Amino acid sequence: MRCPRFVLVILAATLPAWAQAPAPYAQRVDVPRLTALGRAIFFDAELSPSGEVSCASCHDPRHAYGPPDADVLKLGFRAAPSLRYLSSLPPFSEHFFDNDGDDSVDLGPTGGHTWDGRAASAHEQARLPLLSPDEMGGPSVAAVAARLRAAPYAAQLQALFGAAVFERPEAAFDAALMALEVFQQSPQDFYPFNSRFDAVLRGQARLSAPEARGLALFNDPAKGNCASCHLSEIRSDGAFPLFTDFGHIAIGVPRNAEIKANADPRFVDLGLCGPLRTDLAAHPEYCGRFRTPSLRNVALRRRFFHNGAVRTLEDAVRFYVQRDTEPARWYGAAGELDELPATYRANLNTEPPFGGARGARPVLNEAEIADIVAFLKTLTDADQL
Repeated sequence: MRCPRFVLVILAATLPAWAQAPAPYAQRVDVPRLTALGRAIFFDAELSPSGEVSCASCHDPRHAYGPPDADVLKLGFRAAPSLRYLSSLPPFSEHFFDNDGDDSVDLGPTGGHTWDGRAASAHEQARLPLLSPDEMGGPSVAAVAARLRAAPYAAQLQALFGAAVFERPEAAFDAALMALEVFQQSPQDFYPFNSRFDAVLRGQARLSAPEARGLALFNDPAKGNCASCHLSEIRSDGAFPLFTDFGHIAIGVPRNAEIKANADPRFVDLGLCGPLRTDLAAHPEYCGRFRTPSLRNVALRRRFFHNGAVRTLEDAVRFYVQRDTEPARWYGAAGELDELPATYRANLNTEPPFGGARGARPVLNEAEIADIVAFLKTLTDADQL
């Protein structure tokens, strides 16, 4: 099997120093075997000290590599995202210029893995859960490497990365990250593009009347305006839409009382400017911003937004049109934002469907919300139905 070019680019960009030549590493890449190894590591709960938590515990393939149930916050204060359709996610940049249109337009903070974009690649992202006390809980690189050495796929690691790979814990750990990264480039697993909407784009199916109305509302800048961030059209290069621009935006979702950290009223999750990300702490204009997720497979989720505060897809759409017109429904009787401190309220997005005075009519009525939800359900991949 010929190694896809994008995999070679990823490997060159993330190659650790220990793995560099004498011979060029890309010439030794065996994508099928690396993918198989990454799959084995992804599902290995024995990598966690408890022996009970694997990558798949929060990123279940039966749920589009997202959380398998509504209890998505059991390992921290952010909801587990889906890992599908991230193959073209760019590294984080404060000043992103899209190459599919006017390259002179600065789209602002964009990209990066995790809700706050702090990991530049899937390679870097894979490191985080392995060592996080809120996730898999590996106490150190050496401890994870020891578990890799005892794993049933240890011989595969040696065959692909050299017999001496376990002599240095950092080498074994980075080898595992490399395998996980290559696995997450597997088309059939992570970007199948086989939803009913993809069939519509290929001319193989048609939307129902409610779904077609929903798409029109989704795209209408004066109504849903969803496509301003969740891009819905085929790109100029022919790529199918990912339903995200990968930008970072502040929308002021309600505080989630189920998050243990929120028992302390002083705790706030400010996304780009902390607490998990620290390099942008001196940029108050970024506080409250989180990366826009893809809406592909969104109908499978049981919790929505970065903190899982909203429980249904219908309510997720309602939040956008009622945040300003019916704030008491979302923030309690006082109707005041309870998650984003007043200091950062100027960061809130106010474009439609946000906006409107308290008590005003929302830009979408219940029938229109139902139509948008009907359309969003066409984005579910065929293997998830």
